[in-house]
Amino acid sequence: MFNDIGPLELVALVILAVLIFGPDKLPKLIQDISRFIRKIRDFSDGAKADIRSELGPEFKDFDFEDLNPRTFVRKQFMDDDLGLKDIRNGFDLRKEVTEVSDAVRGRESGASIGGAAASSFGTSGGSDLLRKRDPQAPDERPPFDSDAT
Repeated sequence: MFNDIGPLELVALVILAVLIFGPDKLPKLIQDISRFIRKIRDFSDGAKADIRSELGPEFKDFDFEDLNPRTFVRKQFMDDDLGLKDIRNGFDLRKEVTEVSDAVRGRESGASIGGAAASSFGTSGGSDLLRKRDPQAPDERPPFDSDAT
């Protein structure tokens, strides 16, 4: 219920409550608040029991948490009834990328490209644009490209 309240904030709230209500009224106030929360929980449990008894035996597995949209979506779509885990586990992105890069490397060597394209991409003297360049010397400036600026 108070998941986002840190220990420092809790100490500040306690000090504030002591300053506002005083140390003599604070225990009675805590008892009144706890009694009120208990009554609300009892009322809520009674309402849930009345709803379950009115719905009948076909809704005996009905859970009120299913009315929360987040849990409803999680329960309906995240179950493995559709086989989504098999699909997710069957698809290996690294393997697919490796296969594509191997296919690209195979074409660069001239295996599946013929004629003029092989002269520009293959090993017959053309520049290889997909290959990484050698690292430059520290004092050497990169080539200037006027179209890029």
